[in-house]
Parts: sequence; structure tokens; C-alpha cells
Amino acid sequence: MKKVFLTIIILAGITFQARSQVKFYASGGPEIIAFSFAQIDDNVRSGSNIMRFAPFFNFQAYGNIDFSRHFGLFFGGAIRNVGFIYEYTDSGDGLTTTVKKKYRNYNFGIPVGFKVGLMNSWMLFGGYEIEFPFQYKEKTFINDAKQDTKVSLWFSGRVPSYYNSVMVGIQFPYGFGLKFKYYFSEFFNQNYTAADGSQPYMNLKSNVWYISLNFGIFRNTKAYFEQQIRKSEKKNYY
Repeated sequence: MKKVFLTIIILAGITFQARSQVKFYASGGPEIIAFSFAQIDDNVRSGSNIMRFAPFFNFQAYGNIDFSRHFGLFFGGAIRNVGFIYEYTDSGDGLTTTVKKKYRNYNFGIPVGFKVGLMNSWMLFGGYEIEFPFQYKEKTFINDAKQDTKVSLWFSGRVPSYYNSVMVGIQFPYGFGLKFKYYFSEFFNQNYTAADGSQPYMNLKSNVWYISLNFGIFRNTKAYFEQQIRKSEKKNYY
């Protein structure tokens, strides 16, 4: 699937390149993950998602290749805070308690994709991203009381070595945009075994998805904000 997707992008880029002047520029900006959930399949517990809000720290930098004023490609790098909140009931020892788990990773992502629309105004975009988790954190709350069992690890075996994800979104004039992202890879490494021999994530299948606000990720500063250039070179630039 990834190879087919990349092949389509390359072939489309070559076609547009043959017909128009190519423009290359850098862009980037922050991302606010406003609504984050997970698709959960838990064979052991009965629980539900709680919406997660992650404004920090998410930043994206892109290289843009515009083959015309209506089509372009992008690639780049990103640091992203990704996770979900899971709440379930535990009836151990004859008592029923409410357990809330907060899971998150900091990932380094490498996205690649395409843009369709007006490259100096609004556009639709989509693509693929591979992300490498490098800092894992887990917090536990029992009956809303925070426990002293926080886990914070670098390059933890509790999660896979990388994630596969896809994205689709829309960017409006002047750089504001909305993005939907889905992770095909499961959040946890179900085969992880702790020092005590337990496997805390066995049978806990979870795939994260989120909706985010993006600012300036494909914004061509020259085309947008240098008014003198826009007036004198607009026809040449786009």
C-alpha cells in the first residue's frame, strides 16, 4: 500500500512538472491535537475512551514542491505528542474501582504527501507518515486519585519501534488548517513482558486517531505576506 501510494505521488509530480514551472519552498508551524481518541478492542476489561487534548509539544517542518498553482507535494519532519486516555472498572478483591490510564508517546515523524487546490490560498492534502516513538509516559488514577506508579521511559519496549499512519486535511487561506489522522499500527507492543513476568498490554488492541488544528504548515510566506512581491510578481510566481 505504501509503495503504491508513493508511486502515484511521484508519477503525478512528474506529469505536472512537465507542464509548469516548479516552485520549492520551506514551511512549518505548530499543531494542536484537539480531539484524540483510540479505537480499542480489549478482551480483558470493559472500558471507554476519554477525549484527550494535547496542545504541547507538536511542531512540523515541511519542504514543498509545487508543480503548478493547483498541485504540489510535501515531505518533512515532525515532533508529535500522541496518546489516549482509557477508563475501565476493576472488580478485584471484591471491590469495584474505577481505573483511568493516561498513555502518551513523543514521536518523531517523517511525512510525505500531496496537495490539491490553490497553493497560495486553500487546499486539500493527504499523505502517509511513519513515526518513531522515543519517549513513553503512562499515568494511573484509581477512583480519580493519582497513583505513584508513573512510568516515563526513553525508547521503551512497551510500544512498537515505529507507527504507520495516514492523514487527510484542509488548509484555509493564510495557513489555518484542520487535519484528521489515523494510526494503522497498534499503540502498544502486546508482547511486552515486564520485569515481574506480567504482560500488561496483552489483548489490549488500540489504534489512535485524532483531529488537530494546524498553523502555517504549507504557507508560502513569499506568496502570502510580501505584498510588494504579490503585486509585482504574482503572475510569475503562481
